Amino acid sequence: MSGPLLTPDHALSRALVRTAPDPVTERLSDLGNVPVAVPVLVLAMAYAARRGRRAAAAAAGLAMALVPALVIPFKEWTARPGPLEPWAAGYFPSGHTATAAVAYLGAALLVRPYTRRAWPTAAALVLTGATAVGLILRGWHWPLDVLASLLMCTPLLLGVAWADRVSRRSRRRSSG
Repeated sequence: MSGPLLTPDHALSRALVRTAPDPVTERLSDLGNVPVAVPVLVLAMAYAARRGRRAAAAAAGLAMALVPALVIPFKEWTARPGPLEPWAAGYFPSGHTATAAVAYLGAALLVRPYTRRAWPTAAALVLTGATAVGLILRGWHWPLDVLASLLMCTPLLLGVAWADRVSRRSRRRSSG
């Protein structure tokens, strides 16, 4: 593999990998595991649906279902080796980062209208960022793997926000 971004990506990775204790970076990375992140989104979806925002909840569920549909083909197409496992392939983009971003940020989009505060978004950003940092510092992903995942998930999250706006607008029209 070659390209103008790979040299700085490798240099940054070499400078960062294993600069924090493995047990810490492993726990941070685990925040992007499906059994950890997806239940957070499911609870937020149930809460939003119960409060009448079914379209937004469904859009968040669809966004999460689309994560593997986006990530897996790219992993197979690029077959990028890992920072600490050059013999292995399939590290680009990061599925853990994508799962964390859609689960935590999607949950924040669903819950925030009821709190009227910024804490759900801040918590989601911290959890997603912690996952990304853990993956890079542990050496399980290159920095570009993580960045690509965040960029890939942005349209999915914009779709959740759009569905929420549309459903709230139509609900206001029908009730007023």
